Formats: sequence, structure tokens, C-alpha cells
Amino acid sequence: MRFPESVGLLIDIVAVPSPTRHEENAARMLCDRLPRFGWETAHIDGAGSVIATRGNGDKELVLLSHIDTVPGGPEFAVTEDRIIGRGSVDAKSPCCALAVGGGAVEVPEDWRVTFVAAVGEEIDSRGARFRMPLHEPAALVIGEPTGSQGVALSYRGRILFSLVAEDSGAHRSGSPGPMTATVNAAASLVQITENMGKGYNIAVMEMEGHEAGKRSASITMDLRTPIGADKEELELMLKETAAAFDVGLKVIEYVPPHEVHKSDPVVRAFRTAIRDVTGEPPRVLAKQGTCDFNVLSPWGCPMGAYGPGDSRYDHSSDEQIEIKEFLRGIDVIKAALPKIMAAI
Repeated sequence: MRFPESVGLLIDIVAVPSPTRHEENAARMLCDRLPRFGWETAHIDGAGSVIATRGNGDKELVLLSHIDTVPGGPEFAVTEDRIIGRGSVDAKSPCCALAVGGGAVEVPEDWRVTFVAAVGEEIDSRGARFRMPLHEPAALVIGEPTGSQGVALSYRGRILFSLVAEDSGAHRSGSPGPMTATVNAAASLVQITENMGKGYNIAVMEMEGHEAGKRSASITMDLRTPIGADKEELELMLKETAAAFDVGLKVIEYVPPHEVHKSDPVVRAFRTAIRDVTGEPPRVLAKQGTCDFNVLSPWGCPMGAYGPGDSRYDHSSDEQIEIKEFLRGIDVIKAALPKIMAAI
């Protein structure tokens, strides 16, 4: 089978496993290939992310996606019309589409374009966090799977935390112990969250416990929060619930929800480009997950998220993308980026 060079790039990047903390081989391959697609410089930064640049203007357009994936996934395969494998949707298709599209557009004299294939997004966003103090962009495009006809303007926030307890040991007949206490606290939080209304949900991420000798238990939970959620109120609720069950609370990470208006210059550019390229009305999305869109919101610049791929395949056992969907996404990016730079 013969494919365009852009499809060959995606095939090769998907073929190289890159679960979080093991992105080096895929990152190096992508870095080495970027000059073929019009990028003037390309290197690996101190966090392990791929960085490429074009142009020398004062205004910077940052195109940031991620090259890490969750573990597992289907066996890698390529057919005439699709690519199957972990990361084919989340987020190697958006990442490669930004690399190809961003390398193809004309860069005005007063602009420069920076491409970032970040590491660590699936766990702690360490790649994006490493870049935060290094840029003051005029506009930001986050590469995430919105589908070639969709553009995202909001992502929910999250509070990642652990419930922890321990004692010096006792018989279960007299003292149920730390594991029971943390499970009961977690169950209470699930019930509370179910009654908090639309946009909130909570899930257990990890559990660990020891019953022999000095007993201990830990349950890590992920609370997703909608636009408008009050951080202080939520943390107070967590503290009071933990205290009611005599367990400790450790907040690991707080990521705020973030939303831009549908008239944001980046969102507007993609809406127009989608209509121009596909002939269909664009879908404006409020995404339920949390990603580098949230982490980089303190930059305070116009921003939106876009990328080919059906997000229903994210992290799934049959993750795959149609090749025509990937190519359509590249065409939309090529149409949108000049509009962004012209509008700002």
C-alpha cells in the first residue's frame, strides 16, 4: 500500500509505543522527520518533548499536542483505509496533523510558529508545564481529538487526591481498620458527587491496603469539575468528608476547568475552516475530560482545541482512525492557521 508522506508519518509514529514516561523513541523519530515537513528547527527539550519552529516574528502561535499514550491498546495494524493502534486517536493523529499542517502554511513576517509534541499529558502534563514559563504566545492550538468537523472551547477541571489512613494494628473483630475507613469515605464521596449536579463525576484511580501488622490504606480518586466550580468549596467538602471517617486527605493536583467563547479568534478560525473544507457545519464542543488545554490556560491568549479522530476510541481496546479523517484534519488545520494569524 502506498500512502502520502503525511500518512506515513502517522503510521510510523503509531507503530512506536510511547506510554507515559517511555516516549523517547517516538519523540526522537518525530523530531528527526519534522524538517521534511517544513520545520526550520527541531529538537528535544529538557522534559523530553519535541520542539520545532518556523519563522522569526514577535508574535508566536503555539501548536501543542502530546506524544504519550496510555498503556495497552489493540495490536498495531494498517489497512487500506485506517490505522489501528494505541495513540492512533489520542493523540498521535492530532499531533501529526498539527506537525504536517503547521509545517505547510505560510508564516507571516511578524509571526513565528512553535510546534510542541509534549510528553506526560496522560499523567501529570510535565511536558506542557515545562514549556509554560518559556512562551508568551499570541495564540494557542491544542491538538486533541475533536473530530475533523469539531472544535473544542472548554474542558472540565479535576481534583486528584488520596484518602489515607493507618493504625498500629488491631483485630478486625474489634476495629474494622484503615481499609474499611477509606472505602467508606470513598463511597460517601461517590454518593455526594452524584448529588452535586451536571458536570461532576468521581472515580477511583488506585487502591492499596495492608492488613497485617501496622495496617494502612490509600485510595486515589479523580473528581472532575465543570465550568464555574468553586475550588475552595470542593476542597472543604473533601476535608469534611475525610474527617468524618477519620481518614487523611492529600490533594495531589488541582487543574481548573477552562472555557473560551465561541467567538475566540482561534475557535472562530477553525469554525470557518471546517465549513470551508468539509462543506458541513462545524460542531462546537464542550469536552468532558481534562488536558493541556486547562494546564496552559494561564497563558491567557486566544485558544481552542482541534484534531482529527473520534474521541469515542480514546484509550479503547480498538483505537483506530480512518485515513481520510486524518487527511481531512490536516486540510482544516492548513485552512485555519492563516486565519488565526490574520485575525490577531
